[in-house]
Order: sequence, then C-alpha cells, then structure tokens
Amino acid sequence: MAKINLLPWRQEYRAQKQKEFQQLALVVFIAAAMAVFLWMKAVDQQVVRQNERNQILQTRINALNIQVREIKDLKKRRQELIDRMRVIQELQGNRPLAVRYFDEIVRATPEGLWLSELKREGDRLDLLGVAESNNRVSSFMRNLDQSDWYEAPQLTGVTATPQYGDQASEFQLTVKVSGRKKEDEQDSAK
Repeated sequence: MAKINLLPWRQEYRAQKQKEFQQLALVVFIAAAMAVFLWMKAVDQQVVRQNERNQILQTRINALNIQVREIKDLKKRRQELIDRMRVIQELQGNRPLAVRYFDEIVRATPEGLWLSELKREGDRLDLLGVAESNNRVSSFMRNLDQSDWYEAPQLTGVTATPQYGDQASEFQLTVKVSGRKKEDEQDSAK
C-alpha cells in the first residue's frame, strides 16, 4: 500500500468546518440578539400601552371620586334639609299646643285657686299657686287628671299661708303633659 498523508487535508477540512461553525454561531448570535432586542421593544411597548391605560383609568377614577364626594355632599345636604323640615313641621304642629295647654289649665282651675308660677321641663309641668282651701287643690288635681292634655298630677308640697285667708295654703304640684299622645291615639283610632 501506498503511503498517503491525509493530515493536511484533514486540517483544511477542520479549518473549513470551524469557519463554517463560527459563521453559523455568529449568525445565531446576531439572530438571538435581534430576537431579544425585538422582544424587549415589544415588552416596552406593552408596558407603555398599559401605563397609558392605567393613566386613563386613574383620571376616570378621580372624576368618579369627585362625583361620589359631590353625591355624598348632596345626600348630607338633603338629610339636613329633611331634618330642618321635620323640625319646622314639629314646630308648626306644636304651635297651637301651648294655647291648648293654657286653655286646659284655665278650664281645670276651680274658683278660689290662683296660679303664680308655671314651669315646664320636657313633659313635666311644675305649678306653684295659692288656694283658699285644700279642697280646691284636690278639685284642681282631679280636673287635671280627667283632662285630655294632662295626667298623673302629684302634689309635692302644701304650706299654710294665713295672709290669703284662714284656710288658704300655698301648694306645689307637678303634672305630666300628655295631650299630644292622647291626640295621636285618637287620630290613629279613626
């Protein structure tokens, strides 16, 4: 057999394959770099678009928050107006009650009895007066108890006052104002 030296041919072949590999690796690297660059650009654009959407949503949310505050203010104003109207209606409804209370006291007061002081605290009325006799005080208490506007009269003190007469006495009386409740019960019964 002839001796053939294949070493230079193999080296050339290896060098050529190595060059092809390097070229192919360079192309793959450039393609990968381009792909990464394009992917990063796409992600950046998506982030920018999402930020724009978020900004639009935030401006709409802010506008809605302003509207919600305005609605709350309007509801608060409405409730204040309703409360004012209720107070005014109660005052309008209670206006004639003072006249009725005084009128009922006048009707319940027997002759020989004078009232010197009236004081109202809530639904309690404190009366201070002078009577010619204790019978007149009793009669006054019965009249108040039978009244539609008063209930539960209680005598809190009786003091003899001879300067007004032999049997005269000064008395203190408390009575509960209840005419409004009875009037409401009568209205609801109708």
